[in-house]
Amino acid sequence: MKNRLKGTGVAVITPFKNDSSIDFKALEKVIEHIISGRVNYLVLLGTTSEAVTLSQEEKDAVVSHVTEICNRRIPVVIGIGGNNTRQIENDILRTDFTGISAILSVAPYYNKPGQKGLYNHFKIISEASPVPVIVYNVPGRTCSNLEAGTTLKLAWDCKNIVAIKEASGDLKQVMEIIRDAPEDFLVISGDDLITLPLIALGAAGVISVLGNAFPAEWSEMVRLALKGNIRQASELHFKYLELIELLFADGNPAGVKAAMNNMNLCSNSVRLPLTPAGRTTTARISAIMADLKLVP
Repeated sequence: MKNRLKGTGVAVITPFKNDSSIDFKALEKVIEHIISGRVNYLVLLGTTSEAVTLSQEEKDAVVSHVTEICNRRIPVVIGIGGNNTRQIENDILRTDFTGISAILSVAPYYNKPGQKGLYNHFKIISEASPVPVIVYNVPGRTCSNLEAGTTLKLAWDCKNIVAIKEASGDLKQVMEIIRDAPEDFLVISGDDLITLPLIALGAAGVISVLGNAFPAEWSEMVRLALKGNIRQASELHFKYLELIELLFADGNPAGVKAAMNNMNLCSNSVRLPLTPAGRTTTARISAIMADLKLVP
């Protein structure tokens, strides 16, 4: 399973209709688009999916729909995380893991636990989960940083924790994890913008937002980088540099949905409290896509 989590994972969006209901027809279109781009795995119910605005019934419906469409062609990872450890444990126990290869669990947010609390939180999750666990560190959203020492202790103590999605932006922290983790522990970039340098340092790939719209190009960049062909990978990386920044200018996933709307994959609708990308951002995304000949 660890080998199947190398390369490009895509943090899949949840398409909405204009009335804010889930557009399952568009979701199928998006999944086929992503899989045809030769990515390595899908990640459902993460930040980019707007999972915090989905009811439990909607989450279950998304997972059921995608696993049926995917039909085990590539692994499917689902997000199960939060800031109530016992609730997450209960959520894991109630989950049907048919067709699910791993879970992605974000560090607790808002209650700002210390390192001991973070360690025990993820240890309980690893013990409850029947599938491998990817820990997700994103201090910009959670207000708590899973420090390198804590990540390494989890990696060595909890065999079911197989990877970390690192989105701290702290290269020193990431390098310490790569250097001192078990040989088969995966460090996965949580930020498209710094994926290439992280792979050069030893990271195993990315869980990507950009890959929703441009799976073929971005997964090729990652494959080239993992093979050590940094020059060619750099060409693709720099090609998408400005576009990546724009995707996050008005909040994620507003930017990538604007790009995908240009490609007739889904609408640009998001759920409050997010709002669609503004006119300036949308126009700039459209212009760059046209310049790069990325519009079908």
